[in-house]
Order: sequence, then structure tokens, then C-alpha cells
Amino acid sequence: MRYVSTRSQAPVLGFEDTMLTGLARDGGLYVPETVPVMSQADIAALAGLPYEDIAFRVMWPFVADAFTEDDFAAMIARAYAGFGHDARAPLVQLAPGHHLLELFHGPTLAFKDFAMQLIGQMFDHALTRRGDKVTIVGATSGDTGSAAIEAFRGLDAVDVFILYPHGRVSDVQRRQMTTPVEANVHALALTGHFDDCQARVKDMFNDFAFRDRVGLAGVNSINFARVLAQVVYYFAAATALGAPHRTVSFTVPTGNFGDIFAGHIAKRMGLPIDKLVVATNQNDILHRCLTTGAYRVGDVTPSISPSMDIQVSSNFERALHLAYGGDGSAIAQLMAELKEGGFTVSQGALQALQDTYVSGRASERETSQAITDYLRRTGELLCPHSAVGVKVAEAHFGGAPMVTLATAHPAKFPDAVETATGIRPALPPRMADLFDRDERVTRVDNDLAAVEAVIEERRAA
Repeated sequence: MRYVSTRSQAPVLGFEDTMLTGLARDGGLYVPETVPVMSQADIAALAGLPYEDIAFRVMWPFVADAFTEDDFAAMIARAYAGFGHDARAPLVQLAPGHHLLELFHGPTLAFKDFAMQLIGQMFDHALTRRGDKVTIVGATSGDTGSAAIEAFRGLDAVDVFILYPHGRVSDVQRRQMTTPVEANVHALALTGHFDDCQARVKDMFNDFAFRDRVGLAGVNSINFARVLAQVVYYFAAATALGAPHRTVSFTVPTGNFGDIFAGHIAKRMGLPIDKLVVATNQNDILHRCLTTGAYRVGDVTPSISPSMDIQVSSNFERALHLAYGGDGSAIAQLMAELKEGGFTVSQGALQALQDTYVSGRASERETSQAITDYLRRTGELLCPHSAVGVKVAEAHFGGAPMVTLATAHPAKFPDAVETATGIRPALPPRMADLFDRDERVTRVDNDLAAVEAVIEERRAA
């Protein structure tokens, strides 16, 4: 399996180098040169298997040049051993034809754990074999950071620096990043919003002298390994509902487009997906673009679903790359225009996107009301991101069963849930002392040189 940049000007790599490289040196994102297709028989054979077995069968064609079968199976087993539900990603029925895929049973109570726990194992294996050490830098709107820190804390071959927007994550999200005691993890509270954090990470990758000096690696969803691990739960959910003998639709609350793009990869692999529904909150740039073709960056408006408070959606570049037929020069031009405030998708590419995705938005009021209504109707307590998903999904019922991805545990956003329901969700027992732990955090300005200086100083300490 070979991986190419969305902008076509970076070296073609195998899986291991793609994973360790993260962002391509031309500024693009790596995608598989071809997507392997599973037969109907192979998909049908996944039904009823343990999640770990499904993960191996789905991912193996993408990683076979990097690991032995035994090593990869062992990594998968270690990655999911700490999850709090034996099914890993259980389905809960909300209504006839509507199911919730609970993706919050990992160690940090968010869907990011499915990818990050496995990436931690793969990084550790590859770096130990190479005798290398890397500096992982990531940006987070809340969940990626805590999942990355949990996956890499204490590993000798990795230093981890996570940038999060100061004052724009929930208290639980913040404390999951600032309370680990391991010396190799560092939480950096950046003045600004998530797009600023993401921009500084991309700037660091494009500062080649710094990148090479510190051995920079990325685990944001710019890293295709993240997307790949998320493909698995689409197969697990769909086969549990009768695929490949029936089609299944998915609604995905998303801001950075990685989770919904994983669904598109699953569809290209042969999984019979009917609709892929992009669900956005009031920061609805993805919905507006998929509707009109215009991608115009505006101000980020804080919401009760902060992990979706994004205007510059990194993984949308991968979707554009496919919509433009792999034309790297066209993607490079669009990304250059994005730096000036936005771009307009060509008519042909927009049609390709609309043939692949449908979309919707939920306002703050609608999100809060969905939390209230679904608790009353089903007994299910939703986090605000999952509530965005179920609200948008309602407009797309019909035909195939609908699966809405529940991306986080409600206890990560207790204020929003309590306002909607009067119930303040409790953290699981293993996290009961989270608010008693000491925090360790560094405030940094939204300035590339300042961020790079902190990283160089701390990794040398």
C-alpha cells in the first residue's frame, strides 16, 4: 500500500512512514493511492466477531507493509483492553430504524480513543524498532488532546505537546490534559480558538528546520492512521445491522471532517452505506459549503458543543482531493485561497461531494432540546455533540436504518447536560478524583516562535 499527498508534491510513502510523518512536506495530507475493496463474503464474515478481530481484518490491507500479522494483532489487543465495554462500540436503539453507536467507552470517554490508543501502540512499536525518538505536537478542540496524552504518556520514545484553546474546552476536557504527571506530556493553553491551534501546528510542520530538529510527528486527524482506525466501527455497526445484505446510513457530528471521511473510506471499501450525513453545530461552515459550494471562513462562535467549534476543517482537504479526481494542483490552489479567507468549489467537484455526503445543522436551542427530548423518550443521556447528531439525523430517516455516532460521554460536558435535563452526569469511578488532581499547564501566545520556543525548552528539560 502506498500513500500520496493531496497536493501531489511530496514523496510517496509506505504506511509506517506515512504514520510517523503526519503532514506531508508539501503541506498536504496523505491518502492511500488506492483503497482495497472487501468482498461481500468477507464483509458478511465480520458479523458477530469481537471488535478486535474486525479491526484486524479491516485495517490489515492498509498496514501490511509495516507490521507482521502477530505484531499488529497484539497491538490491537493492547489498544482496546482498557475500554469499559466488552463490545467496545455498542449499539443502542433510540427508535425504530435509529441507533446510537456509543463511542465513548475508552479511557478518555471520547471516540478519539479508538484511534489514539492504537496509534500509541503503533508508534511505540515502530520507534522502538528504529531506535528513534519523536516530538508529537497536536491541536485539540477538546477530545483529541486528552486521548493523545492518554495514549502516549510515559513512553520513552515520545514527547507530547498538545495545544488547546484557552477557556474554550470543558473543565473535564482540560483536566484530562493538565493532570497527568508523566514528564513526557505537556499541555499548552494557547490564546485563541481551535483554528489558531491547528494553524500553529501546521506552521510547525512547514518550518522544516524546526520539524527536523525536534523530530516532529503529528497525531491529529491530519495523520491518516487516525482516520483508518475510525473506519473500523463503521464496519462493526453496519454488519451488526445486517450489512452487506442491507444498506445502513450514518450521521456524524463533526467539525474537522475526519470521522465522516472515515465513513467514506468504509464505503469505498465496499461497505453498503446509503447516506453519510454531516452534522454541524452553529459553526456550520461544512454544511454551508456542501449546500452552496462556498467555503468562507468566519468567526468561531463558542457553543455547548465545543469540539465542533471549527472553521478550518483539515480533513475536508481529503474529501476535496477525491472530488477533484486527485488533482493535486487544484487542491494546492484551493488551500492557498483558504489562507486568504475561502474558496468556491467547482461545479463538478461540488456535485461529487453532494453525491457522497448530505448535511445539516443544529442550533444551540435545538441541541439542548434534543438532550432533553431524548432523555424523556429513550432514557439515553446525550452529550451535546451527540445531540447535534441525533437532531440532524431526524431529517434524514427513511429506507436504510440510521446510525448516529455518539462521540463523547455526557459527563465530559456536565454543564450543558445539566442545563438541558437537570441531571449532572457523573464521571466513571476511575475518574472520580479528576477535580482533586493538581493541574500542570503552560499558557502560550498565539505566536509560532513562542510555541516553538516552549517546545524546544521543554523537550530538552
